[in-house]
Amino acid sequence: MSIRHYNPRRRRRGGISPQARNILVLLIALTIALQITYPLIHGDALRILTISTIYIGALAMVIHGHLSYGAKYTAIYLPTTLVFGLGIEVLGVHTGWPFGIYEYDASLGVQIFDVPLVVPFAWVMMVHPALSAARRIAGRWVFLYGGALLAAWDLFLDPLMVAAGRWRWEIPGSHVPFTPDIPLSNAFGWLLAGLVIVGILHAVLPRDRRKQPASLAAVDALLLWTLFSGFVGNIFFFDRPGLAFFAGAIMGSLLTPYFFSSWLGRRD
Repeated sequence: MSIRHYNPRRRRRGGISPQARNILVLLIALTIALQITYPLIHGDALRILTISTIYIGALAMVIHGHLSYGAKYTAIYLPTTLVFGLGIEVLGVHTGWPFGIYEYDASLGVQIFDVPLVVPFAWVMMVHPALSAARRIAGRWVFLYGGALLAAWDLFLDPLMVAAGRWRWEIPGSHVPFTPDIPLSNAFGWLLAGLVIVGILHAVLPRDRRKQPASLAAVDALLLWTLFSGFVGNIFFFDRPGLAFFAGAIMGSLLTPYFFSSWLGRRD
C-alpha cells in the first residue's frame, strides 16, 4: 500500500479564483457586446440597452476594484463616487456649473433632483479605470492624468447621448471641436470634475493591492474598447469623422504611455 501526499494546487501569483475571473470576464464581455449592438437597434430597446450597459459596466468595475484592493476599497469607492457623481450632476443641472446649461430626458429612468439615477453609476463605471491607469503611470500627477482621461472619455460619450436624445444642451458660445451640439464648457467641466474626484479617491483609497489581486486586463479591455469603439463608431456609424480623429487623438495620446507600461513593462 502506498501513501500519496495531496498537494493543493496553488494559484499563480497575482491571480484570482477561476470563478471570480469568469464573472469578471463575463461582465466585461457583456458590457462590450451591448455597446457593439448600439448602432443596430432603435426605440425603447436602445433606451434599455443604454441603461443596462451602464449598470453592468459599473458592476464590473466595482468587482474589479474589490478583487484588486479588497473590501475597504469597495466600501469607500462606491458611495464616494456615487455621491460625487450625483452631487456634481445636480449642481450642473440646476446652476449650469461646471458643465454648462443642460437637462436630462425622462427616457433615462428614475430621477433624483432631476438627475437620472443611472448617471452617477456611469461615473462609477468610468472613474475606476481612469484611477487605475493613473496610479500606474502618473506618479504625483494621478489627479491630472485621471481627470484628463475622464474628460477625453466624455468627448465620445456626450455626442452619442445627445444624438439619442438622452439630454439636451444650450449652446450660448463656443462648442467642442467637431461637435456643435456640445458646449466647450462641458469639456472644461469634465476636466475639473475629473481632477477633483480622482484626487479625492487617490487620497482615501487603499493603494496596496491584495496578495492575489485581479490583473489589469479588465481595465485594459474597457479602456481600449472605449478608444476603438469611439473612433470606429464615429467614422462608420455616427457620421462624425472629425470627432473620431479629434477625440481619438486625445484619448489615444493619453492611453499610449499606459499601455506601453502595461504590455511591455511589469504586469500587475
